[in-house]
Amino acid sequence: MTKSKNHRIWLTYVALTLICCAQLNSVEATSDDFLIVDTHIDTPYRNYRNALNIFDGTNTGQFDLPRAQQGGLSVAFMSIYTPASAAEEGTSRAIALEQIDWVVETADATDEIGIATCVADVRKLHEAGVLAFALGLENGSPLEGDPANMKEFADLGIRYVTLAHSRSNEFSDSSYDENEPLQGLSEAGRELVREMNRQGIMIDISHLTDKASWQVLELSENPVVATHSSLRHFIPGFHRNIPDDLVVALGENGGVVHINFGSSFVSNESREWRNALDSALEEASASEELTLEQRQAFYAHYAEKNPYPFATVATVADHIDRVVELVGVEAVGLGSDFDGVGDTLPIGLKDASMFPNLIQELRDRDYDDESLRKILGENLMRVWTANEAIALEKGHPPNCTQP
Repeated sequence: MTKSKNHRIWLTYVALTLICCAQLNSVEATSDDFLIVDTHIDTPYRNYRNALNIFDGTNTGQFDLPRAQQGGLSVAFMSIYTPASAAEEGTSRAIALEQIDWVVETADATDEIGIATCVADVRKLHEAGVLAFALGLENGSPLEGDPANMKEFADLGIRYVTLAHSRSNEFSDSSYDENEPLQGLSEAGRELVREMNRQGIMIDISHLTDKASWQVLELSENPVVATHSSLRHFIPGFHRNIPDDLVVALGENGGVVHINFGSSFVSNESREWRNALDSALEEASASEELTLEQRQAFYAHYAEKNPYPFATVATVADHIDRVVELVGVEAVGLGSDFDGVGDTLPIGLKDASMFPNLIQELRDRDYDDESLRKILGENLMRVWTANEAIALEKGHPPNCTQP
């Protein structure tokens, strides 16, 4: 072999190596490369009502282990939800404890899931390729009106609390309660905010009235989150969503709005369909109260005649864009509400396997990997870290589960 031929081969090898390296460096991260955090999944309450199997893919809901793994999900905040009716019956605490037990038992049953009670837990589990279950309390009613009971639930792993749900309670007014009896927070609610700050528990303003949310922001030393709320800008008059000025204030205080995927949370057309259904149902039940079966039959017949206008992945991305436009990419995250919004999820985001569809939509809108990392999980991790740091200053170091 001649010297010139050797030289040409060497040059060809160098050129090919440079091309390969350039291609590798230009490859965009996939869903598996990101820490993806979903701050609101309602599977525990679905299991409370009807026992589920989330291991073998037979679950008919929107979340299970195979689909979470397929979608690249890293952290699933399991919502420990109690309905307002449970508070009236005095069963909120018992229902919450039963759901927490199920989450822990589910994680203990497999090496593919671990419980995360601190930021360090999340990092360890993610590095090991293990899905992290974290816990959030949706509705403060299990605290039974006493902020001192926060410690019991913190010790059990609860890391955020949605102060109220569908009705005003002992702590806060609900956005679904038009009466707003407390005009924001009660004194017990104010003390609960202070107690959560002391213990490093994130405060969730989803479901709260605007007045209550502003009062939380004024009181809290720690960054605050909305774990499953979208933007009122797109659905005027829908108070369950968050107005622009509150989005800006939340972001400026270091907090994060996690976008709810439900079609009626992100699409005005879907919300108007729901309003029309409610009006038709109210009219149909004016003369006599309908049974659950009759209501379900009415819903099915109505939907057959009036097909539901599902949102799309792009609709959800519009809400993300809006937050970024208002206050920056550091203020937005994901809170799907899987298993909590019924069969209303957008086309392309029907279950936990479909996060890659949203990632691709955001890429198509020119979000780079750094921005995606923030949106998909690092924004929430920053807030969680800040809450832990302030709690540590107050003598409450984070209680981690993973050794």
